[in-house]
Amino acid sequence: MKTLLIATRNSGKIREYRNLFADLPFKLADLDDFDISLDVPETGSSFEENAQLKATTYCGLAGVLTLADDSGLEVDALAGAPGVVSARYGGPDLDDGDRLSLLLSSMENIAGWQRTARFRAVLALAAPPDADILETTNGTVEGAICHEPVGKGGFGYDPVFWLPEKAMTMAELTAAEKNALSHRGKAAFAMSRFLATLT
Repeated sequence: MKTLLIATRNSGKIREYRNLFADLPFKLADLDDFDISLDVPETGSSFEENAQLKATTYCGLAGVLTLADDSGLEVDALAGAPGVVSARYGGPDLDDGDRLSLLLSSMENIAGWQRTARFRAVLALAAPPDADILETTNGTVEGAICHEPVGKGGFGYDPVFWLPEKAMTMAELTAAEKNALSHRGKAAFAMSRFLATLT
């Protein structure tokens, strides 16, 4: 069985990918499985550039098929912020809860109808021996930012991302519901169709 390296240490992402790719004949591994401690600087100006940078770098280090993603939250009232720095919003010393608090405080005077936002994800797949990019996929989901966190599921900004069609936040969805409609789920579905051609 071929190994597919999921180039992250984020336990929430790893859990989601194990569910999303459960039907594919790949052995999924993460960076810790390869004892890779390097954190690739996300110097790209777009999600696609960052995803491809991580995929090629980690593929070169591990020597196996490697999937990397870059994803984040774009808030219209904040001119698209936090965007590509979503995971580092406010600085490296903040945790998920701190970033949520910072986001909400920056939007405290913004009316509900102006709180539109979207999650965006880009996945990039690189292959040895030259770490060439084989495929890039993307997905988005539209919503709005709540005035306070709701729900215990998911991770990151999920508790404040309101889904109008579900009348709940991303953090209130079941894992199956989230995978079916999330930005990462959409990008992963497209990537899974490509991965199926490699088996």
